[in-house]
Amino acid sequence: MGHPYPLREIAWQAGLSEATVDRVLNGRGGVRGSTAAEVHRAIAELDRQRTQVRLVGRTFMIDIVMQSPDRFSTAVRAALEAELPSLHPAVVRSRFHFRETGPVDGLVATLDRIARRGTQGVILKAPDVPEVTAAVGRLVAAGIPVVTLVTDLPASGRLAYVGIDNRAAGATAAYLMGQWLGDRPGNVLTSLSSGFFRNEEEREMGFRGAMRALYPGRTLVEITEGQGLDETQYRLVHAALERDPEIRAVYSMGGGNAATLAAFEALGRECAVFIAHDLDHENTGLLRDHRLSAVLHHDLRQDMRHVCGTVMRAHGALPAAGPALPSAIQVVTPYNMPPEAPAG
Repeated sequence: MGHPYPLREIAWQAGLSEATVDRVLNGRGGVRGSTAAEVHRAIAELDRQRTQVRLVGRTFMIDIVMQSPDRFSTAVRAALEAELPSLHPAVVRSRFHFRETGPVDGLVATLDRIARRGTQGVILKAPDVPEVTAAVGRLVAAGIPVVTLVTDLPASGRLAYVGIDNRAAGATAAYLMGQWLGDRPGNVLTSLSSGFFRNEEEREMGFRGAMRALYPGRTLVEITEGQGLDETQYRLVHAALERDPEIRAVYSMGGGNAATLAAFEALGRECAVFIAHDLDHENTGLLRDHRLSAVLHHDLRQDMRHVCGTVMRAHGALPAAGPALPSAIQVVTPYNMPPEAPAG
């Protein structure tokens, strides 16, 4: 059975032996369905990265491990793959390990499997819990640099954090919220996908602190653990709105924003101001339709360039750089959408 890449390339991409890949590609059986799926997923990833595969240069394999709604992990994948050709003459290849939610044991098992198999770097978006911190320590002990993306694990042995200053982002959201609500009455719903993600916790602290200082008369109503998933988010928002008829605005630190708006609509309630994070496909569409007031955004492609450069420096392939600055926070409205924003 023909295939577009040498066995060794597919095996390296999949993290499997050449013999296993050969059995899958030639349909000889004796291979678990999940293993066969890994082989086909590796070929699909090679297809997307084919502009890099044939380049001559030093090759770096990195693993991207994320617990995030599909809408955001898809945006990260697209940003990284768009940046790959610009890294020439180095060749950066990537393996993706995405999940929306689940017990932390599964995430730790993925990190430990990568530590055993080997890689040039791990890019990680994960909850800040002791089990994950310990798994990062095992990666670092194996000589694998770990870079946290969007949300940090400061107590771990990670090499660097790439992302925005989340406290500043929360304070920015508070400033905008107060300006746009003005003297109108109403409480503000704050929505976190999970209290275990440090980025959302820091956004909430920045938002709450600035609201307390600037607009002390506003009541904040918190919901959490929606995981950015529509069904769960809708249920949590609907219940909060039923309990509190004075909620008139939303600051969403996680996701599930279409579901949040659907809950308002189901109860015939107006959302006067809605501030969210990240220009993924869903938020882009909602912003273009004027259903969001603003999105706090950062350039994911720039973040991925920074991530790849950090991994290369860890291996001595680039000269040392000065201290890394946080990614710039962009306040995006329906009238200043960046040209690279997805169609929505």
